Amino acid sequence: MNIAIDHPGEAKVLRVILGVTLFFLILGLISPIITLKKFVLIESTFSVLGGALELLTEGQFFLFIIITGFSVVLPFLKLVVLNMLLSSGDKSDKKLEKYLHWMHLYGKWSMLDVFVVAVLVVAVKLGAVASVEMRYGLYAFAVAILLTMYVTARVVSLTNTSNDETQQPREP
Repeated sequence: MNIAIDHPGEAKVLRVILGVTLFFLILGLISPIITLKKFVLIESTFSVLGGALELLTEGQFFLFIIITGFSVVLPFLKLVVLNMLLSSGDKSDKKLEKYLHWMHLYGKWSMLDVFVVAVLVVAVKLGAVASVEMRYGLYAFAVAILLTMYVTARVVSLTNTSNDETQQPREP
């Protein structure tokens, strides 16, 4: 029930996609996601990490923990777990089941990071007082989330295929 052994070609491709995903995730976190323009003269540009650090310096610890946890830490953890599932190491069934269990639990929260960014965008839309311009960091972050979702779906599919093959009796 090891994806790297049962499906070596696809596991390699998925690991490459994970590398690309990591690039887009880092780019999306450090690059500007929005530019807020107030009263024509005042302009502020925010990144996910910059916004989180700003919350920390302002003493908004709860919001800092929520945004950092769901938009920074959990996406990186998901990439680590996916890489472990796709690695060529000799994983026992128990360990693989544990990883899949964690992936299943995190999967329920996977869209919360996108939701956090959407709430941030809506929160700063102030009608006639300010305008919001989406920046390339938002698109890089969205690409990273979509690629992560794709790799997760493929890993689950390959795992189910491997499980089906091992459970069916083989003909002589």
